[in-house]
Amino acid sequence: MTVDPPPAPPFRDPRLPFAKRVDDLLARLIPDEKVAFLHQFAPAVERLGVAAFRTGQEALHGVAWMGPATVFPQAVGLGATWNPDLVRRVGEAVSREVRAMRARDERVGLNVWAPTVNLLRHPLWGRNEEGYSEDPRLTSAIATAYTHGLRGDHPAYWRTAPVLKHWLAHNNETDRATTSSSVRPRVLREYDLRAFRDTVGAGAVAGVMPAYNLVNGRPNHLSPYLRSELRAWTEEDLLVCSDAGAPSNLVDAEHYFGTHEEASAAALLAGVDSFTDHGTDGSQVTARLKGALDQGLLTEADVDTAVRRQLSVRFRLGEFDPQYDPHRDTGEFDTPAHRALALEAAEQAVVLLRNEELLPLAPDRRVAVVGLLADECKLDWYSGALLHRSTPLEGLYERFGAERVEFAEGVDRIRLRTGGAFLHVPPADAPEEARDAGGALDPALLSGRTDLPPLTTDAVGTELALADWGGGVLTLRAPDGRYLSVAEDGFLRAAADQPGGWVVQETFRLEPHENGHLLRHLGTGRHVRVAADGVKVAGTGDVFEVITVERGEEAVARVAGRADVVVVVAGNDPHINGRETEDRTTLELPAHQRRLLHAARAANPRTVLVLTSAYPYAVDVSRLPAVLWTAHGGQAAGTALARVLAGDVSPAGRLPQTWYASDADLPGLLDYDVIGSRQTYLYFEGAPLFPFGHGLSYAEFAYSELSVRVTDISVHVCCALTNTGDRTADEVAQLYARAVDPSVPRPRRELLAHRRVTLAPGERARLDFEVPLSSFEFWDVARGAWRLEQGPYELLLGASSEDVRLRTRVTLAGEPPAPRAVTERGLEGADFDEHSGIAIVDRTRTAGDSVTPAAVGASGELLYRSCDFADGVTAVSARLAGEGVLEVSLDGGPPLTRLTLAGPTSDAYTYVTVDAPFAASGVHDVRLGLRGPLRLAHVGFSG
Repeated sequence: MTVDPPPAPPFRDPRLPFAKRVDDLLARLIPDEKVAFLHQFAPAVERLGVAAFRTGQEALHGVAWMGPATVFPQAVGLGATWNPDLVRRVGEAVSREVRAMRARDERVGLNVWAPTVNLLRHPLWGRNEEGYSEDPRLTSAIATAYTHGLRGDHPAYWRTAPVLKHWLAHNNETDRATTSSSVRPRVLREYDLRAFRDTVGAGAVAGVMPAYNLVNGRPNHLSPYLRSELRAWTEEDLLVCSDAGAPSNLVDAEHYFGTHEEASAAALLAGVDSFTDHGTDGSQVTARLKGALDQGLLTEADVDTAVRRQLSVRFRLGEFDPQYDPHRDTGEFDTPAHRALALEAAEQAVVLLRNEELLPLAPDRRVAVVGLLADECKLDWYSGALLHRSTPLEGLYERFGAERVEFAEGVDRIRLRTGGAFLHVPPADAPEEARDAGGALDPALLSGRTDLPPLTTDAVGTELALADWGGGVLTLRAPDGRYLSVAEDGFLRAAADQPGGWVVQETFRLEPHENGHLLRHLGTGRHVRVAADGVKVAGTGDVFEVITVERGEEAVARVAGRADVVVVVAGNDPHINGRETEDRTTLELPAHQRRLLHAARAANPRTVLVLTSAYPYAVDVSRLPAVLWTAHGGQAAGTALARVLAGDVSPAGRLPQTWYASDADLPGLLDYDVIGSRQTYLYFEGAPLFPFGHGLSYAEFAYSELSVRVTDISVHVCCALTNTGDRTADEVAQLYARAVDPSVPRPRRELLAHRRVTLAPGERARLDFEVPLSSFEFWDVARGAWRLEQGPYELLLGASSEDVRLRTRVTLAGEPPAPRAVTERGLEGADFDEHSGIAIVDRTRTAGDSVTPAAVGASGELLYRSCDFADGVTAVSARLAGEGVLEVSLDGGPPLTRLTLAGPTSDAYTYVTVDAPFAASGVHDVRLGLRGPLRLAHVGFSG
């Protein structure tokens, strides 16, 4: 007799809606299994046939950290394309490679942590390369395209599940786990939240990752906006994944809670669903969560809510329906199409900043290619390993012929002598696995190897290539291409193909000492000394004499003088002086590279500067006939650059952020108030080196026939665009607006929409932009709501934020300005119009804002404009914590009353109400002065 197998449980039934299946599976899990699911590495539940699962797979511009993969341009380079259609195709290619790699390696995850939508507010941020733009609408357009590509088009099943990084207002690496971003309500809603909101609302996002920093005094992993904003933007179950180690930071670094049980419970209740902490070991996270349950800080229902969100993502990824998963066998890896797309993306990311009739280069030109980046194809922390490699030199060889191209890297050639002997790099007696197919040494296979011989000394020494990347940070390279590095055993070896790693082990600094220099290894902080068993790092170092064999500028001048045109390739190494964990200190190009540029320009005025970098520079371009910028462009960077220089492709990249002329134009890195400190193109009133949206072409374009139609829900803008040049090219038409006579500070101009269009010579296109009226709104702090202000608005259409070709005005029938009804709502401390010396801080550990003087022992000032006291008030009351004095005055006059909190209160979150007589009627500006360590939550008025 045959026995029928038991029926599959409902969670295995693909005919049921995902929500019912999630509920069924959740009901079958026991409490310990549910808690275990909350760690990044969720274990398998074998009794139910549920596999192990992990959140997190880096995929910022290709599959990262899992070996070779197609490497696309850095995210800021994708932002420079201003082309959502292209970026969507890149996202699709990346997701297909994720699937293909997953099929052969279970460690590859389908929950991808990409893209980064943090706005590029400050160009000194170390992670500038990871974002798309300083503008929230451009960022959202590119991020939405990338997430749609990562997600795929199937209505039910997702190819990958994208998680946006990093929630919220995160733009500094310096003390990133302990600094607080003070973000006023207008900046929060008009700027920082906007990029997340529009991308999440587009429906292709699986979740977000909170950032390490605090916002308004509260860690982002406790952000109340995860509930009030994020999860209100979509009906999907969004998965919130913590950043690595951040749950522990709540106690260990930030001291926000006294115990990890309290911290874990608070994070879960705030909306964190997956804890990325302690690597693959989930025992500490689960112990903390179980402790929180035992102490009554959490309920099983709270755990269920988080597990449900995780399961929702797993069902959407097809994990429980392998036979119906449309993406299961659709993975593609390193295909001709992906290689062609990497080239197309690299070409579209190139920005022509300046061109005085030097470009494109004629095919018979003799070209000198010089600079520290001229023969490099650099990777960053979130790159995959290169399958293919194209440097500028290789690209120009390929395009112009090797006989017409001459190269000089421009490194200084040196020897290091100590005690009468020179540092010597022994031959690499490397094993077979460290050599390529032809038996030649492959530096890419040497990184970190301790079976290579360490450096020694001899009478002749080895000539080393020294590159100074700025701030005295040096790399030293052996003649065969191997970088000097330090492994865990402390010995110096030539054992790296490039600088890299979480802590870079290939950087040094020469420190003047006595009649020579100490050589400090920056990765360990120790000095280099010669020992009997080899050269190593130690507490005390030897004094070295630097013998310069050749200066880099000498080699550059020599080849530049023989060429028809010089291409200087300058920029940064993405692992040095600006990266995750390290902010930049200046916009200036490093001195070594400035010397090379000056030497090239002096030898040959027909010099092209190509900046290949993860961020903007402040460079004197006044005497340069041509300047281009590209982010590190991935595997096809060199070919793309050569094709642009030769005119095979007309450049059409546009700057995704303002390039400032000097460091003096920048606010402090921790000043997040883009309105008050006039940051980004939205508010900056100076003269930039190059404005937001700037980029030139080899063609000319004419804008004409502007028309505007206003409806009850939108503004329809139309124009004609014509290619008046002699070659096919792309133009990026950009539509901006500004309020002509606003009642509050508004952007000088603000991007509403853009379109990248390809036109043949003489071809004409009609461009239509449909802009919702909500795009003209601002956050009215007097009402705590969005408001469309009635009045005139100027519409600006052109080729950049400053290159306006057409303009017109429209009058929108919004609401007129009105004074604050302070007798009804009072004044929330953070809802100021202007401030001086104020920081916004957390009112409680879970919700609300207060204000306090930004500096210890200092005072702060607040201004609230047009406050209506109606027929009159007779008293003022304030909710205060800490201790100090609150002064209240009207219209710039002297204080009319002082409210004193003798305190201090028992803690920063214990508020008391302090009252005082106060007489006012009619409409006035209210000024509040905070004297002492006082926290102000709210001021009320009564009559």
